[in-house]
Order: sequence, then structure tokens, then C-alpha cells
Amino acid sequence: MIELKAICKSFPGVKSLDQVNFSASAGEIHALLGENGAGKSTLIKVLAGAYTPESGTITLGGVPRIWAAPKQAQQAGIHVIYQELVLFPDLSVAENIFIGHAPRTRWGLIDRKAMIQKTEVALSQLGHRLDPRARVGDLSVADQQMVEIAKALSHDVKLLVLDEPTAVISGKEVVALFERLRRLRDRGVCIIYISHRLEEIFALADRITILKDGKNVRAGTVAEFDRASLVTAMVGRPLADLYPPRPAQTKTAPIVLAACNIHLPPRVRGVDVNVRAGEIVGLAGMVGSGRTELAHAIFGSMARTKGRVTLEGEEVPPGNPRLSIQRGIGFLTEDRKAEGLLAQLPVYANITAPNLTAYTRLGFLRRPQEVALAARDIERFRIAVPGPTSGVWHLSGGNQQKILLSRWMAIKPKLLVLDEPTRGVDVGAKAEIYRLIRALAAEGVAVLLISSELPEVIGLCDRVLVMKEGRLMGELQAEALSEESIMTLATADAPAQGEAA
Repeated sequence: MIELKAICKSFPGVKSLDQVNFSASAGEIHALLGENGAGKSTLIKVLAGAYTPESGTITLGGVPRIWAAPKQAQQAGIHVIYQELVLFPDLSVAENIFIGHAPRTRWGLIDRKAMIQKTEVALSQLGHRLDPRARVGDLSVADQQMVEIAKALSHDVKLLVLDEPTAVISGKEVVALFERLRRLRDRGVCIIYISHRLEEIFALADRITILKDGKNVRAGTVAEFDRASLVTAMVGRPLADLYPPRPAQTKTAPIVLAACNIHLPPRVRGVDVNVRAGEIVGLAGMVGSGRTELAHAIFGSMARTKGRVTLEGEEVPPGNPRLSIQRGIGFLTEDRKAEGLLAQLPVYANITAPNLTAYTRLGFLRRPQEVALAARDIERFRIAVPGPTSGVWHLSGGNQQKILLSRWMAIKPKLLVLDEPTRGVDVGAKAEIYRLIRALAAEGVAVLLISSELPEVIGLCDRVLVMKEGRLMGELQAEALSEESIMTLATADAPAQGEAA
């Protein structure tokens, strides 16, 4: 269906695509993989008409094409769903799907009855039920994704591109999304799927193309790859190097965090957690199990209604994040863009934000000290950024996460709570973040890690606590960790007795 040959695209000082070849057929799901900076986004924007290549050819359905604007590509049946959904929250589902091409009456007015009927048809093709009149801003992220896909169907989509569609969903929502993508594939739609979650590629894709540094590395059917060969092709080093070695743990290290009988209705009900110095303890469970709410209750950004949190034996009062930071608790939020990054401020300000008193004298901030700290951490954490005064918004997800890790290391934490620390991060950057987390633990920092990626939990954690519906289902030591053992607890019918931490 689509073929790109010898595509080249450059930006000042960077050759983003260098003689790249790519092809995908009707009725297949084609995974496009590579680290951040590999050229995936640039290739997709060339495909969608947002960028014009300096050389190379694009053929759609056997016909050579040159897009002057994205609208032309869309009219030809190409639709891209970016990680940041492009929807109008105050409009209805139907209005979002048909914005710009709503059906009209013979008098030229919008035919709302026809628009609602067409919306119902588009959603039924996806096997998804939504009220066409519902306000999009009131929908879950998973439902909003279905609205985006239905919007593509309203344009008679032939080629659908999804960029990190599971970055903000998991569990049953991912299963439902995959079912609908397979349904579209079986109808003859060509789907290009971009993801950093390798298990999704093996579950969904038919073929794979891998880019690195703007060049083709390898392509083939999914059957020609395994996880190790994928990682090696993407990052240039073997899978065994992804996770740092786990040191021998002793039971004698002092307890840093002791959280007892934590209640945060309706999501957390009577949970006990403790973490020792130098220990990485994982929190696993399905979406909605209460992991994130428990993290907020420990940090104080959500006020617990019952229970006690102590840090090195000293009680931490509820609902007081400022005091938690002063006591030595850092919290890396799962949503770095909405809750973590200070998008309009430079790197140094993002790093020093939680502890400005350390950089203040006589009521004035000492910028040279802030910049000096940021310069040190840019080198220490290998952050790919021009300098401490650069912006953060356009950095890759991996570099943004490193900046946030640097932020919490600046307070010299005793406890670091990490909620989805590698969400939306490529494999190479994940390896760097894993190295940093393990290094922090080696320095004696207690780490509480929440992740929806089970290989990450298994590869990093010394101990794993599994939650379901706000309760602790059990605890697994490192030697007993497997995807099966975690999922057995995460889907059990009732809390296991005598196994809570």
C-alpha cells in the first residue's frame, strides 16, 4: 500500500533521515521501532505530509505522491494519532469526529441527526459503545483514543498510524485497543504502530522495521525476531545489559519507610508497606489497583484518612508534601508533563524547584549555584541537553525523566517513590534510568517502584508487593519473581492471608 524509498530529511546540524526505506501493506500491522532520535517521528511526518523530504519517493497504492500539506495526505486516507490526542474537550464525541466535515442538510446547516448516526456506525465498527452526545472532556483516556480512531474512520482511512497509544492506558484497556486494531487490520486497513513496549510488538504486529540514527537497521516478520535481537538492533547492545546486576540483599539494613494500615478511600484500604535502606521494592497490580493512590498517600499529595507513615522512625503527617520533601521523600509522578515538568522553565529551575531555600540568600535566588548544580547533574545523569539554561519541553521522554530524577536527588532523599519511571521512554534511555535507580539504591536510598511493565519490575526489584482493588494481595521475593507469579496474585479472588508486608 505505502512505500517510501531513499527518504532524506535534514534539520540544522542534524540529518534525521538518511536514505530510509519503508513499506507496509494493506491488512497488516507494521511496527516501526527505534530509540528516541532514531527518526521515527520524522518519517511519520513525511508520510503524513507535515514534512517534505529533500529526496526520495513516496508511493501510495502504486501511485507516486508528493504532499504539499497534511490535509492532502489525510484526503488520500492517511491518518496519524499522536501520543498527545488532538481533541476538543468541550465538544461532543460526534462533533469531534466530524469536525471540519460534518454532514449538511440541503440548506447548508449541520445535520446533527445524520452526524450522530454516522458516529454510531463508526464506533460500532470498532466494537465500542459511547454516547455520541457525550462531552469528550468527561471521557476516559481510553475512550478518547477510540474517538480519535473513529475520527480516522470518518475519513475513509486506508493507513492508520498510532504513536505510543498505550503510554497512558494499560490492562483491560490495552486488550480492548488491540482487539479493535486487529478488527481494522482484518478490514484491510494498514496500521503502523509505534511503541517502546516490546511485549506489545510480539502480541500485535505482523512485521517490524527498525531505525537507528536516521538509517535502516533491520526489517522482517515478527517471527524473525525475539526480544533479545530486537533490543540489540535498536540500541546496539545485548538484552542482558538492560538491567544492572542485583546485589545480594541483607535483612539487616534499617527500615527507612514504614507505612501502616494506610486508608485512602475508595482506592486504598488498609495497606502496610516497608522499605529498607538500599532496597528497591516494587508495587505491582492492574490499573485501578490503588498503587498510584498509595504512593500519593505516602508522599502526602493525597491526604490519607487513616494509617501512619514514618521515615526512619519519625512520623510524617498526612497531606503535607512540603514537609515530606523536607524529611527526605522524593516522588517522581507518573504524568511528567501534567504533574512533573515545569514546561516554561529551564533545566536548572526544574532541578532545584523542590528545594529553593538551599539556593536562596537574603530572599534572592542564587542562580549561579542553581546552574552549577544542573551542569553537574547533566554530566552525572548523561542528560542530552545543550546546557543548564536550555528548555525542557522538547526533550525526549528519557531526558525529561533524567531531569526529574536529578530534581529528587538534589534533595538528598532517604526515600524515592517512582511511579512509572520509564513511561514513554525508549529502550536505550530505559537502560540508563535503570542504571541510575540501581546506583541510588547502592548509595542507601530506599526506592518504592511502581510499574505496569512486568519485565521492569522483575529486572529491578528486590521484593514486590502486589495490590488488587486497594488491598495488598501478597509479597514476592526476588527469587520467586515471574510474570505468572505476579499476575496470579494480581488477579486472585481475595487477599492472601498472612502475606502482606
